[in-house]
Amino acid sequence: MPPGNVSKITAAYVLALTIVSAVFGYGLLSVQQTILLQKEEIGRLNENLRDLERQVSALTEAVQSRSPEPSVDLAELYSRVRGSIVVVQGVVVQRIFTIFGPVLQYSKVQGSGFVCSSTGRNVIVTNYHVVNQVQNLTVSFYNGDAFDAVILGSDPYSDLAVLAISASEVELEPLVLGSSSSLRVGDFVIAIGNPLGLAGSMTTGIVSQLGRTIQESTTGGYMIANVIQTSAPINPGNSGGPLLNSIGEVVGITTAIVSGSQGVGLAIPSDTIRRELPYLITLGKYDMHSWMGVGGMDVTPDVAKALKLSKSYGWLVTSVTPGGPAEKAGIRAGTRQVAVSGTTVTAGGDVIIALNGTRIRGGDDLSAFLEARTLPGQTLEVTVLRDGEEQTLTLVLGKRPPPG
Repeated sequence: MPPGNVSKITAAYVLALTIVSAVFGYGLLSVQQTILLQKEEIGRLNENLRDLERQVSALTEAVQSRSPEPSVDLAELYSRVRGSIVVVQGVVVQRIFTIFGPVLQYSKVQGSGFVCSSTGRNVIVTNYHVVNQVQNLTVSFYNGDAFDAVILGSDPYSDLAVLAISASEVELEPLVLGSSSSLRVGDFVIAIGNPLGLAGSMTTGIVSQLGRTIQESTTGGYMIANVIQTSAPINPGNSGGPLLNSIGEVVGITTAIVSGSQGVGLAIPSDTIRRELPYLITLGKYDMHSWMGVGGMDVTPDVAKALKLSKSYGWLVTSVTPGGPAEKAGIRAGTRQVAVSGTTVTAGGDVIIALNGTRIRGGDDLSAFLEARTLPGQTLEVTVLRDGEEQTLTLVLGKRPPPG
């Protein structure tokens, strides 16, 4: 081969080798840079993961520290209180008319109750609607003992009744009345009663909300105030049973479940029981419910907009009882009909927005304030919204008339 050709081949080989080396070196550098970037990304992801683990750990500790359930021995609590919870039974007799003439119809009723102590007496507390117009009342205990019972006192406005039984009071083990005012939304609660005839059944849940109002057929159109809403399952037959806190104190008396709902049970607060028990035992009644003599409805954003109100809360007065406390105080009722979101509203009346300086957001607040913080004969400063201006009126509370 001629020397010139050898030199050309050598030069070409060297050039090719140089190009390959350069390409390989560049590729190697790119791979190394990619690996370095990936390592940095993995490091960031690991740090994020450790941060998430710390957050999850902190949240877990917070939840565990706030949850009352782990500290509650439900089996021990049940064995401690079961002897104080009773089945209340009786018969309602109705005269019905058939083609063959009048016939007596007998219906068995059943509810729950519990032993409670007040004014030095041990009595049975239950719901008024459980024993209203009921004959042949009996009370049965967990151990099988059963006794005849008579009604000592009742208050249809609060759906409460007190029974006396023929057993020696020494044999009775009263439950401790706790304070419903200390309850918080989210607190753990226990309901024990006789749902659907299943005596001695325990269910658990939480306080879903406080300060509800409910209306029952026995209350004459008035609301029961400060009612506890709970997620503890409550069914027919539970009525009159205790709602307990995590240490076994009575914080309410189960009274109803919202029709057609699941997980919405209601209970009369223990503060109402404590306030009324002495009257029910000694006088047979409680007639210290304050009365304003007004009818009305909650102010909602839709109502406020339609009526051009300057406040989006309050209680719109739609009617005033002639001669009642509200009329004497100069509170005005509605005078015209206005369509609001497909319903008819009686407009033009005062809007109650405060009592003694306490904001009234609606009917729940109004009922709760009157029930827990006033008595008949007391004087109230009622702040109303009238024609766009705030006014304060002085009202002397009356005593609520008997249910019609």
